[in-house]
Amino acid sequence: MKNSVMLTITSLLLLLFLTFHLAGDIVYGWEPGGLANLIMVVPFSVVWLYGTLVLAERRSGYIIMLIGGLFGLGMPVIHMVLARTVVANELARTRGDYFFVWTLLALGVTGLFSLVLSARGLWSRQWGQPR
Repeated sequence: MKNSVMLTITSLLLLLFLTFHLAGDIVYGWEPGGLANLIMVVPFSVVWLYGTLVLAERRSGYIIMLIGGLFGLGMPVIHMVLARTVVANELARTRGDYFFVWTLLALGVTGLFSLVLSARGLWSRQWGQPR
């Protein structure tokens, strides 16, 4: 399969997993569910979608997807560090939310894979040369 097709699919999956994850954060009360969160998430997601679908195989698209991969990879790390708190551990034990934990693991895997594919795409491009 072509590198750019794999990167597009991975980046779209990563965006989907991040929205699932953010919804879980709002449901559990770790993030506010107000208008400020919506104003922050929607433009970020639109730029990510634009970079993934319209700017695919361009340097700017690779950079946007690389940053998205970093965000995806960072979410499980942040939550695993915060999970050491007593409140997070009790919440995980009482609710046993399999989907939330699965989303974190999927974010880590797709984030790292997207990061590798976008770095590979940037590395293979000749700077200053047209496609």
